[in-house]
Amino acid sequence: MTSASKGDPACVFCAAAAPDGADGLIVYRGATCFVILNLYPYNNGHVMVVPARHIGRLADLTAAELDELMRLTRAVEMALDERYHPHGFNMGLNLGKSAGAGVLDHLHMHIVPRWNGDTNFMTVVGETRVLPEALSETARQLAPLVARFADA
Repeated sequence: MTSASKGDPACVFCAAAAPDGADGLIVYRGATCFVILNLYPYNNGHVMVVPARHIGRLADLTAAELDELMRLTRAVEMALDERYHPHGFNMGLNLGKSAGAGVLDHLHMHIVPRWNGDTNFMTVVGETRVLPEALSETARQLAPLVARFADA
């Protein structure tokens, strides 16, 4: 994976982009973007597609970064669909503090699988997250599937 800048040493995504970063949360590394599990997921399988370069706006992405961001989003959707069979997905970007961005100035596409009757309400009402699978197992399950769909 290449990067046009050294990034921001205080940024969690810049740290994760390092070859030894993210403590097993990285599911796939592309040429300009990577796929990482959310450390505090809303649902099992909640991942993010992140440009390796520290950048905060879609308008500032190169054509290659934009292309890979969307191709990997598609690959993740296909991998999650094959592995977990969700009934739907929430996908989106939060750009800027007022839009709810948890990590400012480093854009990332959230992909959250959803099921009818899932426990997502627990986060809002009970301030509790319910996950039926450890993150390490989710990474182990998704990595070969995302690679297969991304490289197809």
